[in-house]
Formats: sequence, C-alpha cells, structure tokens
Amino acid sequence: MTDPRATFRSISGTASRRAVLAAGGAALTALTLGLSACAQEDALAKQAKAGDNKNYVAGDGSVTEFTAADRKAAVAINGTLFNGTQVAPADFQGKVTVLNFWFAACAPCRVEAPILEDLHQEFKGQGVQFLGVNLRDEKATAEAFDKTFNLTYPSFDDKNGGVLLAVSGLVPPGAVPTTLVLDKQGRVASRVLGEIQRGTLKALITAAVAE
Repeated sequence: MTDPRATFRSISGTASRRAVLAAGGAALTALTLGLSACAQEDALAKQAKAGDNKNYVAGDGSVTEFTAADRKAAVAINGTLFNGTQVAPADFQGKVTVLNFWFAACAPCRVEAPILEDLHQEFKGQGVQFLGVNLRDEKATAEAFDKTFNLTYPSFDDKNGGVLLAVSGLVPPGAVPTTLVLDKQGRVASRVLGEIQRGTLKALITAAVAE
C-alpha cells in the first residue's frame, strides 16, 4: 500500500521544483533585456557549444546603454596598432571612441565593415575615433581585409588579448563582432553584441557626442 506521506512529499517536491523553475524563467527574462552582461555571456556560451564549426560566437545584436551614473571607470587600454602606433589610456580622453572587435573570417564582421567605415567618415570631423580590435589575424590578413572593404581607420593587433582583457566583462571572449562606444572620459557608454545596424550605431555615437 502506498504511503500517503510519500505521495505528499512527491507532490510537494514537484510544486517546489515548479516554483524554482518559474522563478528562474522570470529572472532569465529580466536578464535578457540587457540588464546583465552575465546573461549575454550565458547565451553566447550556449552558441559556442552548438558545434556548428563557425569558430566564432555571433551575438544577437542586442544593445546595452549605460547611463553616465552607471558607467564604470575609464577603460585602461594599452596596445599596438597594426601600423605600429602605440595606444595608451590617455588617447581615449576628450573624444568619443568606437571600438569594434573583429577578425577576417567572421561573416558578420564582413557585413558590417562598410557600415563602420561609412560612420567613421561621417563622424571623424566631430572628434570621434574608430579603432578596430583584431583578435586573431596576422598583419597581412588584417591588411587584406582593410583593403577589400576600403577601411581607413586602424586596428589593434590583439592576438595576445590585452585589449580584450581591458574590457573584460563587457566583451565576452569569442563574441565577435562586438562594438563598444566610449564616452569622452573613456568609459563604456554603450555596447552592441553581434552585427551592428547602421541607424542604431549612429544613434549611440550621436548620443555620446552630445554629452
């Protein structure tokens, strides 16, 4: 004969599990609204484990904006561009900076390259600097990419991950492309995970310039 207490425990356990799952679902919904970088990293990690052999994790195009009060300290980026120029944290002060993380074999990076160059031309007269951050390529490959898409702004040679480490927590490792807009104090004002849309990035840059 079935022990009624066991039945009760089973029902109670099921209810508890349902409550936990429901709470977890609500939390996940909130996080996917861009309120937490951790949620973005979790979603990207799932893509990385999908086994589709594309060798990169494409973000979903989600946009996160940080109010001035919520921004962390200025990024401390020290690195070398492919043209040999040394870049230090002081180079990000007093101007808006667009940082785009990419590498040549990344399909979304190829799609957005002309858009980035177009916006670079549009905003360079307003004190906005564009810098690519190449995570994988040798110099010859990066230069061939620039020539193919007529890119005139420079890129970091970041195979050692120094620039990526400087923005740890904001750019998930392996998530390309990712684009950051830094304010005039060198703080991250906004982020796009995945392929950019011209109108969206233009609005984010315009907002940073106006501050």
